[in-house]
Amino acid sequence: MSGSENLMDFLDEPFPDVGTYEDFHTIDWLREKSRDTDRHRKITSKSRESIWEFIKGLLDAWSGWVVMLLIGLLAGTLAGVIDLAVDWMTDLKEGVCLSAFWYSHEQCCWTSNETTFEDRDKCPLWQKWSELLVNQSEGASAYILNYLMYILWALLFAFLAVSLVRVFAPYACGSGIPEVSYYFPLKTLWRSFFAALVAAFTLRSINPFGNSRLVLFYVEYHTPWYMAELFPFILLGVFGGLWGTFFIRCNIAWCRRRKSTKLGKYPVLEVIMVTAVTAIVAYPNPYTRQSTSELISELFNDCGALESSQLCDYVNDPNMTRPVDDIPDRPAGLGVYTAMWQLALALIFKIVITIFTFGMKIPSGLFIPSMAVGAMAGRMVGVGVEQLAYHHHDWIIFRNWCRPGADCVTPGLYAMVGAAACLGGVTRMTVSLVVIMFELTGGLEYIVPLMAAAVTSKWVADAFGKEGIYEAHIHLNGYPFLDVKDEFTHRTLATDVMRPRRGEPPLSVLTQDSMTVEDVETLIKDTDYNGFPVVVSRDSERLIGFAQRRELILAIKNARQRQEGIVSNSIMYFTEEPPELLANSPHPLKLRRILNLSPFTVTDHTPMETVVDIFRKLGLRQCLVTRSGRLLGIITKKDVLRHMAQMANQDPESIMFN
Repeated sequence: MSGSENLMDFLDEPFPDVGTYEDFHTIDWLREKSRDTDRHRKITSKSRESIWEFIKGLLDAWSGWVVMLLIGLLAGTLAGVIDLAVDWMTDLKEGVCLSAFWYSHEQCCWTSNETTFEDRDKCPLWQKWSELLVNQSEGASAYILNYLMYILWALLFAFLAVSLVRVFAPYACGSGIPEVSYYFPLKTLWRSFFAALVAAFTLRSINPFGNSRLVLFYVEYHTPWYMAELFPFILLGVFGGLWGTFFIRCNIAWCRRRKSTKLGKYPVLEVIMVTAVTAIVAYPNPYTRQSTSELISELFNDCGALESSQLCDYVNDPNMTRPVDDIPDRPAGLGVYTAMWQLALALIFKIVITIFTFGMKIPSGLFIPSMAVGAMAGRMVGVGVEQLAYHHHDWIIFRNWCRPGADCVTPGLYAMVGAAACLGGVTRMTVSLVVIMFELTGGLEYIVPLMAAAVTSKWVADAFGKEGIYEAHIHLNGYPFLDVKDEFTHRTLATDVMRPRRGEPPLSVLTQDSMTVEDVETLIKDTDYNGFPVVVSRDSERLIGFAQRRELILAIKNARQRQEGIVSNSIMYFTEEPPELLANSPHPLKLRRILNLSPFTVTDHTPMETVVDIFRKLGLRQCLVTRSGRLLGIITKKDVLRHMAQMANQDPESIMFN
């Protein structure tokens, strides 16, 4: 055909969405790495041509770090704003600041000149809703009005959250961790570290916690822990493991019921109903009424002379002349006993309500709720050990380290250990869990109690099942996830797993230069595959490359709009030169640039143990099976997961990929 050498290679000009992925589709990391390498190679070769190209090459080399800098700045700023907003919205359910409505309770009282130390939680500028609306602060009517306003604000905030998820950000629901990538190259690790460093500096500058520290629950205990305390720490680990097992089974059963019934079709109604029940039950108990972060912070705190919490209502010796930071163990007062039964009720409530809330269509995680459960249990155990040591200091287990008048037991430490135990029982984390607890509390010197509780909780939970909550939700949601912890030791081959199998239709392929645009569009319409192998011809089946479905659709759509002469019977070709065509044939469409010329291939006799390892380490989406260059079939990540299930005596068809 005359003038064929001037035919337009359509993808010489970029068009929108090429190289992107559709929603809920796995990223082909090997393909993306190959593309990035090709791009860098072209930039390096062009940088030798002129000074301007050299400068462009430098800018490209630094672009990734600049993006990480911006991400770190944005993440740190958002974290600080969220922390401040959470305090304000939590306090807004109980009252409002008259001087500036955007102030939280604490900020409002900071600015008041009439606040005294004894009444530091009360100030004229902060008014409860009953005081503001009906000018009453005490009595049944004031309590009922504050109760109703608490429920109303809770419902409003919940409706706002679920509406934002439904309309603007469907990916924001849940915690985000199950969506876990297991492909994490070293370059990404360094850049993530840099982004985290920038975010930390940004958050430190904002100082949202008001204590010039970066940790959410900063602790500073004045009493060391003793070896005899390892026993209650281990018991808290056992509790964490049992709680984790109970929570995972109940939560997964509820989420499975949500998926299989009409309840899942009305996520907004579910959120509103659960929020209403939560607010109604939570308000009467002060430990469930406050935000969970405030609750954990109060449970972690050591009782000093300036603390006004019920948890610190001990019977003081009027003749005590000890320093403020070295207060000895004392008998519990009425406030402590009241706090214990309130904490017990709050613990039961948190255990039950967390089962129903995790997995709803709102942005919600599991770290803070799990830590709250453990902190409440730990604080109660800590107070029990403290009182036991005070009243029975002559027992052999206390005799060596708990003398009369000494500060022996720190209940706040037990709360911190309990929080780590419950979080470990739910997530099955160990090393990373201890590091996270360091980040949240700054308590580096308590590494041994935290490790003991974390390891014990994992051992106990693993005795009932190997899956953590995030792995369980991955399987429930049908994500094609290859867990690095799952070993594959069976002696099967790639030919046993690849498709097509015997009795199945032949593999859908594209030929390099003999199919029309209409043929390809029909193939795309009749199948739902994510891509198609490209071969020389259907007779030879010699593999040329692999073309993604999404890029074929976009290329054909844009070619019809922007390239003259492209019609349904135009030949599509993936070679450098166009095929020989008749003189009156329409213009062909060259799409070589969307073709992956180096798809990952294995032979039909490759052991599946090797194939599974390749999929894990390279982040593959699919690999092609060949013999002497001839295409035999294809293995996708979902095929690998089905085969692993079959080898584990499970029904491979029971794995649903949503």
